[in-house]
Amino acid sequence: MEGDFRPMRERMSELSPEDRQRFERNAQRWMQMSPQEHAMLRERENYRRERVRREADDALRDSGLTLDAAKREQFHLRYTQERRKLEQALHQEIEEKRQQQLAPIVERLKKEFQSQQTPAPTASASPVK
Repeated sequence: MEGDFRPMRERMSELSPEDRQRFERNAQRWMQMSPQEHAMLRERENYRRERVRREADDALRDSGLTLDAAKREQFHLRYTQERRKLEQALHQEIEEKRQQQLAPIVERLKKEFQSQQTPAPTASASPVK
């Protein structure tokens, strides 16, 4: 049985610490999901893979290359890898921009709502009769 898990262990050891942490968080989330959620995510992932595959086919066709089956599969693999890198970089860029732009929004809202805030009752209020 040990041999069955060896490739997974090797792949895990090759991941960056961030990717390993992301994998572990996703595994925890997966274990907490219902079977219906599992099915939905599988369906979504299959759709995404098929879409990327079609786009890789389009990219290969648009490139004008004529490749045998092995080279075509290699092209698809490299296209998918490069696309994943691009999408991760774009996601990181968008997240950084979001964080930069959220700080001024929060500050503006803080000022706006502080001016509308009603003062809390103080201990020096008039005595109760």
